[in-house]
Amino acid sequence: MRILFFNYEFPPLGAGAGNASFYLLKEYAKIPNIEMDFVTSSIDENYHREEIGGGVVLHRLPIGKNKENLHFQSQKDLIVYSWRAFLFAQKLTREKKYDATHSFFTVPCGFLSFVLKFQKKIPYIVSLRGSDVPGYSDRFAFLYIFLKPIIWFIWKNADFVVANSQGLKELALKTNQKQDIKIIYNGVDIHDFTPSESKNSELFIITNGATRVTHRKGLDYLIRAVAKIVLKHNNVQLKIMGDGNAKEDLEKLIKELHVEENVKLIGRVPREQTSPFYKEASVFVMSSLNEGMSNAMLEALASGLPLISTKTGGADELITEGENGFFVRMKNSDDIAEKLQLLIDDHETQKKMGQMSRLRAEQMSWKVVANQYVELYKTIDNSRKMKG
Repeated sequence: MRILFFNYEFPPLGAGAGNASFYLLKEYAKIPNIEMDFVTSSIDENYHREEIGGGVVLHRLPIGKNKENLHFQSQKDLIVYSWRAFLFAQKLTREKKYDATHSFFTVPCGFLSFVLKFQKKIPYIVSLRGSDVPGYSDRFAFLYIFLKPIIWFIWKNADFVVANSQGLKELALKTNQKQDIKIIYNGVDIHDFTPSESKNSELFIITNGATRVTHRKGLDYLIRAVAKIVLKHNNVQLKIMGDGNAKEDLEKLIKELHVEENVKLIGRVPREQTSPFYKEASVFVMSSLNEGMSNAMLEALASGLPLISTKTGGADELITEGENGFFVRMKNSDDIAEKLQLLIDDHETQKKMGQMSRLRAEQMSWKVVANQYVELYKTIDNSRKMKG
């Protein structure tokens, strides 16, 4: 089977969707009879072609990115990617015959798949990633008004629509209650992310593994929670990975609360360098106001950490209350501080929760995720053969 895959994000660009694509391509390269052209964005002004292995080829198209804005894709970036990916896809489809296209994000990538189906009768799959679902992000609240009919139409004409969590599926159904939506969770690399053999019992480190530091992450509530905790436990440390448009506001808040020694914004960390931060941590906190299936939470799970999270996205599919973590109310720093205090006071519970997290992570893998998508590709291929 030959698949044409679109995602404007791929490491070092972007966050969760790019990370998921990275691991999926690694697994696809191991699967016989899969040929794939993956069309994404370049980090500079040049086109780059990379062979991942097997029959998987990565195409990076220049869209005007530079090292100063890798973490954030502007509307202009998406428009430029869409146009260049469309032209490149026209070239590829003249040279090769594809059995299906697969798009991460309904807009803009799913629109490319829709156009190719209209032009060349190529069936397609759309994977919902979060911001492409109306109601997910306040940042796109105004745009959703105009995009909602387009999104609805793209989903309706797709051969499969896939969400990465039950929560994201339920949100998508508010746009179209009759839409058939399957769920394929994100996976986790249990070899890259492993528990630390020893923890510093004197230093209780809290790590939030966000790639993007945005207001949607609710990090201000987490910082306020830490400010409450340090009144009794001055050795508590919060390290926040990532960069983004909320960074300046968070820096101001840290100064206002006088927690400069306890809260560190460490900036964007390349994916392959994040594992040591999880190993150093004692607990992972996700204070987000909205998520899909968080890759950072999955990595914390594999790293054997207790999880504290708001009940959003796929969190309730990864956490069992009181077993491997706790849920907290959104926008509630008191609740976060209370749950953190429970773990600070009870190191045995902290240890047991971490062990349960690791056991759960071992039941998940990117190989499983890749094979689930391959089954969808096969279903499409078999359907086409029956019709032909």
